[in-house]
Amino acid sequence: MFYAITGRDVADSLAQRLANRPAHLARLNQLQAEGRLLLAGPFPAIDSPDPGPAGFSGSLIVAEFADLAAAQAWADADPYLVAGVYENVDVRPFKRVLPA
Repeated sequence: MFYAITGRDVADSLAQRLANRPAHLARLNQLQAEGRLLLAGPFPAIDSPDPGPAGFSGSLIVAEFADLAAAQAWADADPYLVAGVYENVDVRPFKRVLPA
C-alpha cells in the first residue's frame, strides 16, 4: 500500500536542508530503484519553483511500504528529521486513484 509522508520544516531550515540533502536523496533513490516511490518533493516557502533564500516549508513523499509501521519507521529515520530540518512528520495511508 502507498503511504503519504509529510514533513513540516522548522523555521530557517534551508542551511540544514542543503547539508543533509545528499543523505535524504539517497534514501529516496533507493525507494525509486526498488520501484516503490510514487513521488517526492519539497513545498517551496513562497509561490515560486525556485524559492531561493526563502527555502522550503516541508516535503511530501508518497511511497509503497508493507504497512503503516514500516512507513513510520522509514520516516522516523529520514536524515531531515534526524538533523532537525523537520519539526514533525505525519504518515498516513494513501490510496492512488489517478493516474491509473
